[in-house]
Amino acid sequence: MGRILNRTVLMTLLVVTMAGTAFSGSFNEEFDLTWGEHRGKIFSGGKMLSLSLDRVSGSGFKSKKEYLFGRIDMQLKLVAGNSAGTVTAYYLSSEGPTHDEIDFEFLGNETGKPYVLHTNVFAQGKGNREQQFYLWFDPTKNFHTYSLVWRPQHIIFMVDNVPIRVFNNAEQLGVPFPKNQPMKIYSSLWNADDWATRGGLVKTDWSKAPFTAYYRGFNAAACTVSSGSSFCDPKFKSSFTNGESQVANELNAYGRRRLRWVQKYFMIYDYCSDLKRFPQGFPPECRKSRV
Repeated sequence: MGRILNRTVLMTLLVVTMAGTAFSGSFNEEFDLTWGEHRGKIFSGGKMLSLSLDRVSGSGFKSKKEYLFGRIDMQLKLVAGNSAGTVTAYYLSSEGPTHDEIDFEFLGNETGKPYVLHTNVFAQGKGNREQQFYLWFDPTKNFHTYSLVWRPQHIIFMVDNVPIRVFNNAEQLGVPFPKNQPMKIYSSLWNADDWATRGGLVKTDWSKAPFTAYYRGFNAAACTVSSGSSFCDPKFKSSFTNGESQVANELNAYGRRRLRWVQKYFMIYDYCSDLKRFPQGFPPECRKSRV
């Protein structure tokens, strides 16, 4: 079960959470390879990690630490060539049936066709808050930085420091928001050809296996949680000041323009615009989903 912090611990965390602890460096120190046997590898002195998928199995890893609020950055280079049927998932999650989760999922495609970047937010075990995007570059040619900024006020999804999605805290409308359960970082590469590419119409071409994704440049400016207590290094307080000033720093006028640009030209699905899915009216948070 995801650990629900008691009121005292939560209030303490909310006071100190805007000071951050930054971790940058060794995958050996920060992550465990959790499944897939030899298909997950840490190399280059702990500076690089790769996950692979073949007909037998995919692979995955998770962080050794749990986080409660902060900014998580990871550089990924996705499966090249014909990646149809494959999914590379990179996300934050707690455990249990009422878990919280913040997702990046990269849905592979046929050679020459764009990846679909699938995003979602779960709170208290409920998700169904999907937005999907094409990217404005080929994510298989070079490393790009994918960031999650998680605060009590909002969650921002960023690509190369460009905001692509903002999910605001709408608890005043009765919408649960992930803020009580610490989450670990997870990533996995797996076969999902029953749904991943064109709704499952395009299957995985196993003649192209193994499929491999690469990781580097992990950085966390965040609070960690262990045994109900938190640790935040005060020297990062300047980059984690709370309130509206920090919201403005993360999403200033230029950032808001970039967000609108991405949502206008690269968003291909928004649950807040899906009339067939919500014929009786959109979820209440959709009123606050735009910036």
